[in-house]
Amino acid sequence: MTEPSRERIRRREMIRTSAVYLVTEEALSAGRRSEEIAEAALRAGVRVVQVREKEGSARRALEVALNLRELTRRYGALMLVNDRIDIAIAAGADGVHVGQEDLPVELARRLLGDDALVGLSITGADQLAARDAAEADYLGVGAVFPTGSKGDATLSGLPLLAAARAATQAPVVAIGGIDAGNAGLAIVAGADGVAVISAVAAAADPAAAVEALSAAVVAAKAGRR
Repeated sequence: MTEPSRERIRRREMIRTSAVYLVTEEALSAGRRSEEIAEAALRAGVRVVQVREKEGSARRALEVALNLRELTRRYGALMLVNDRIDIAIAAGADGVHVGQEDLPVELARRLLGDDALVGLSITGADQLAARDAAEADYLGVGAVFPTGSKGDATLSGLPLLAAARAATQAPVVAIGGIDAGNAGLAIVAGADGVAVISAVAAAADPAAAVEALSAAVVAAKAGRR
């Protein structure tokens, strides 16, 4: 495994220090466009946005990615794409997030270039010893809590977060059913930050939702020290 580039190290540290990682899903955004949700979140301090438009067309996902590429550059934030390496390349994304059934991490990075981040979903403890986990820039662990955003998600609970924290020095991002009320539990268990869809996308005030989540994460990190 080759040493990461300086740019990839910089991007990786942005993942580590970001309290809230927004995942887009227009179908869950109460009739609003993903760009509207993302801009409100960016104004509230989000610095990582992943485009995940599972319910729409590939063309709409590309449109969202291209628009968010401009927005995230304006705010000094990262823009990642879920699964679709072709869309990530076309939009000039900072990286991709892949699942256990997607292309291997090493191949995804080869296609995107050495500066690209490649995050990996972890849904079971057995996956932590795999080569992909060792090569990923960060791990997205969950579903930590019950979630309606991903119908086929496996409920992993807090113990998997603790196992991931013990297994890697890479950033660990908790995902699945997270809101301001339980985000702190994920941080105490070992996560560096929390990834959310509905908690922000479906909120009446997405910016306020981001602020509440961020406050919960910051408070939990302070207590953990």
